[in-house]
Amino acid sequence: DHTVTVINRSAAPVTGVFQARLNAMPKNGRKRYYSFTGLALLLNGKLKEVKLKKAGEEKQLTGRIDWMAYETGFFISAVIPKSTVKATFNGHRTPSGLLQGTCLLPQVSLRPSGRASASYLLYLGPREIATLKQVGRNLDRAVDFGWFDIIARPLLFTLRFFNRYIHNYGVSIILLTILIKILFWPLTHKSYKSMKEMQKIQPRMAKIREKYKNDKQKLNQEMMALYKTYKVNPMGGCLPMVIQIPVFFALYRLLGSAIELRHAPFMLWINDLSAPDRLFRFPFSIPFMAPPYGIPVLTLLMGVSMFFQQKMTPAPGDPTQAKIMMFLPVVFTFMFINFPSGLVLYWFVNNILSIGQQYRIYKSRA
Repeated sequence: DHTVTVINRSAAPVTGVFQARLNAMPKNGRKRYYSFTGLALLLNGKLKEVKLKKAGEEKQLTGRIDWMAYETGFFISAVIPKSTVKATFNGHRTPSGLLQGTCLLPQVSLRPSGRASASYLLYLGPREIATLKQVGRNLDRAVDFGWFDIIARPLLFTLRFFNRYIHNYGVSIILLTILIKILFWPLTHKSYKSMKEMQKIQPRMAKIREKYKNDKQKLNQEMMALYKTYKVNPMGGCLPMVIQIPVFFALYRLLGSAIELRHAPFMLWINDLSAPDRLFRFPFSIPFMAPPYGIPVLTLLMGVSMFFQQKMTPAPGDPTQAKIMMFLPVVFTFMFINFPSGLVLYWFVNNILSIGQQYRIYKSRA
């Protein structure tokens, strides 16, 4: 707690405003693109992330301010006015790159010998939901997982629940992945069955495309007749997967920014689930790789698992699409090379479980 008291010791009335200011110099280097770094505030019950990219840029916001803060990937410095009144926030980026956030309370008038006080609560610590809730004033809203926040928070609760008994966030991620796979098992089962049925009629589809390649209307009619004859839904393999996309994105944001994974070890060389996995550190730089430099073993295993999963998936009828799909494991490996190892672990385990599920479905229908 911090209280500022002003006494008017002059013989004339005075007016002024109480103001609190946050100064922060963002660090240079690679940014975590799944979490926000900068000034933020809770204005009229809504989280506002103030993005000041250019030197000299300013932004002003007015309303009921619960708190203002400077956020980094895992930590937050917050100023919380104890009185909830209409106030003004000024955000500014100086020519040197310094970020300044100022909270101006309503104007105060003091008679001679009069006094006025303003109380603030200061918080400097981790962006951990449980801790921020204890501080109060909705400071836990500073932890924001974007559009999928409503999904990510229950997933984080489940992850913390597993870790309470296992004491290993790596194993907890594996259990969470298995739980999600079980919940979506009926949908993915239906999707894989549909893809297998589509694979069976691929030769007939190819003949129809060749026969009516110059008549799109007739081509579509024949395709629809083929689907009806074999009772196949061309979208049957896609829709169940689309339903799962919000969960995948929620996990992406969660596992990329949750402070619970910071310095959390898993096993062997993975001693920080919030950092990229690196085995055998190298003293030289590697293209496309952020420091530290080394062999991204888990990422490579993820790419290999994705390759085998793709081999088990029926090839699309379009040759161009088939070529694109062939390069996806390579593209994803490069994409994931700098991702937190906790996120890569989830993707790797999910691929292994999907391979097992596909094998079981295809074997039973062989």
